[in-house]
Amino acid sequence: MLNKNKSIIGIACGGFNSEKEISLLSGKLVLNNLIKLGWNVFLLIIKKKNWYVKTSDGIKLNFNTQKFSFIYNKRELKFDVVFNAIHGAPGENGFLASLLDYNKTPYTSSDFYSSALTFSKRECVSLAKSYNIPCAKSISLNQGDLINEEEIINKIGLPCFVKANRSGSSFGIYKVKEKKDLKNSILMSFKEDNQIIIESELKGREFSVGVYKNVSGVHALPITEIISENDFFDYEAKYLGKSEEITPANISNNWKNELSKMAIDLYKKIGLDGICRSDFILVDSNPHLIEINTVPGLTNESIIPKQCAAANIKLEFFFEELLYSARTK
Repeated sequence: MLNKNKSIIGIACGGFNSEKEISLLSGKLVLNNLIKLGWNVFLLIIKKKNWYVKTSDGIKLNFNTQKFSFIYNKRELKFDVVFNAIHGAPGENGFLASLLDYNKTPYTSSDFYSSALTFSKRECVSLAKSYNIPCAKSISLNQGDLINEEEIINKIGLPCFVKANRSGSSFGIYKVKEKKDLKNSILMSFKEDNQIIIESELKGREFSVGVYKNVSGVHALPITEIISENDFFDYEAKYLGKSEEITPANISNNWKNELSKMAIDLYKKIGLDGICRSDFILVDSNPHLIEINTVPGLTNESIIPKQCAAANIKLEFFFEELLYSARTK
């Protein structure tokens, strides 16, 4: 039965790429928390070939993408708000935002333009540099371009990182230590995306800053320091326990304030919305931006839930604040 006093919430999860399984876990965590507060919550599972709705007790329902509606208990329902939990396409690249805008459905993440801009690592880095925020040296390649290993190494140096331009959860990312491994890493990265970016290695402490907007304004969560057991913060480090994540980070108040200010300023200047996460590496007391994640992971292993815990914010109320904020756009 629907709670007549609460809105109908769709939690968009799944997606078109390698991050879909992580997205499904994020969606379930959001659903389980919002149910505690009595919201009418449904999973909107998005796949390349079909979209469907799943009830909190696991019943699968057809979803009409033309009407953006579904039938539940013989009633046609539309979502009052969509909680975007899709990491990667179509949730993080702006496609879902444009579709929701077209259907006049409020949503918890950034709009089409800001999403598309930050989803491209190339564009995000270029924008950050225009704001005088340091980033790693980089070279961009498209599939089919000539791979000049000498030129890449002369400009970027070794070790370096080869990254799929539009991917997350560290899929399509390879650390290259020797010249002999460079070309194969590029070809492997092209399997994830037809655009790649090659960046110089930054040596220093790595920090992640969660930023979100509620009805009272834009706020930063407690900062996390990431210490990976692997060469970098890859999939194993993120989701299989191969890293130490210290929240709140053991840094001075000055650095906490500086990193939080940088993350909030980027959030505001780019026009982001909902919950985002900006990652930095502190190189010789100089913060360098790695990336901005506009739909960060919300699994039990993810950074944002840990930052909420450090701030004594219960997840159900945190997610609810995002819903209220979405309604005020």
